[in-house]
Amino acid sequence: MLRSLVGSEMCIRDSHPHTSNSTMGKRSRALDMLHPIAEEEKKKHKLKRLVQSPNSFFMDVKCPGCFHITPVFRHAQTVVFCSACSTALCQPTGGKCRLTEGCSYRKKVDGGR
Repeated sequence: MLRSLVGSEMCIRDSHPHTSNSTMGKRSRALDMLHPIAEEEKKKHKLKRLVQSPNSFFMDVKCPGCFHITPVFRHAQTVVFCSACSTALCQPTGGKCRLTEGCSYRKKVDGGR
């Protein structure tokens, strides 16, 4: 910044022609860091969220033949069979497991031991 004294008052001029004092310090969008939007938090990486949380979960899978419910991890790496009728419930892929046709599931709630 260049400063020059003119009479009894001080004049302050910016050295850069594209900056102005009226736009300094203003943001284009105000963010609330303590209360983030849930949809935006879900899109973030699991370690970059305000509160770290995993993307994986356990689910209850209902067998299409005998309607027996079996708990399965969403990212299972082995084939999971029904404990009652030995029907394959899910097949592993590279990430999430693929449910067999006709199987239905629901996400397990936390603390349901």
